[in-house]
Amino acid sequence: MREERHAARVGGSTRTVGVIGWPASGSLSPVIHNAAFAALGLDWVYVPLPVPPGELRAALPGLVAVGFAGANVTMPHKTEAASLVRDLSEDAERLQAVNTIVVGPAGLSGHNTDTPGFDRFLRRDAGFDPAGRTALVFGAGGAARACALALARGGVERLLIAVREPSRADPLVRTLDGLPSEVRVGTLESAEGADVDLVVNATPVGAEGEALPLPRLHPDVLVVDLLYRPSATPLLSVARARGAQAFGGLGLLLHQAALSFELWTGREPPLAVMSAAALAEMAETAPRDTPPPQPASR
Repeated sequence: MREERHAARVGGSTRTVGVIGWPASGSLSPVIHNAAFAALGLDWVYVPLPVPPGELRAALPGLVAVGFAGANVTMPHKTEAASLVRDLSEDAERLQAVNTIVVGPAGLSGHNTDTPGFDRFLRRDAGFDPAGRTALVFGAGGAARACALALARGGVERLLIAVREPSRADPLVRTLDGLPSEVRVGTLESAEGADVDLVVNATPVGAEGEALPLPRLHPDVLVVDLLYRPSATPLLSVARARGAQAFGGLGLLLHQAALSFELWTGREPPLAVMSAAALAEMAETAPRDTPPPQPASR
């Protein structure tokens, strides 16, 4: 049924985009984008592009060779893509991570829509202004760096980074160089009992039912778990039980996808259609199917 609902008619004039990752299965991105193309009557199609680790250098020229309009890039290729694509946006350069490629007359350009996507999600969906606030981010990988950059640019006063090994947060700290936010790095345990306004889980912890050391949670705290599968993580369950406002990663996924859509097509994305398609797919695949845990960057 899912294949029929999102099937696209492909012809000689069809523009093609896709998602480069390993694995590339289980992503909501094809569902989201193909629904958007259909809603606007665009002769475009979005396909999964499984590229094994170590093969990205060979794969990227193929986008040009076969006439792709662009691609999303997800795990484990975002950092390598930034080293292979010469023309980088400011965010892609600062984060040293590419999640969106545009194929233009001059070749490939690399962008990162995670940072503005997270800012849009916070302001438009969660109604949260980071200016003058204190935020706690679990993790220091690519998603954590993108969220931290959005928060620092948004004027967050104090940013707490909780990681297993504090030295692993060094690239994140460098990403925020020159921005005025106070950044403190500690272990996961250092988050226990902290007073914060925002909590962001940018780690896979919780996908299998694991628990994180938690700050004080109450109705004035916003909690965001970037995982969108499963839809109810231990962090979200505890946050809601304590009265906090809590969101999964679907909002970030949709907003970063919408920004990619704009870059490729130059059109305003139908965000409501994209959201409805994602929610329908998630409802249809649970609990019968068990796709791998998915972060909001794909």
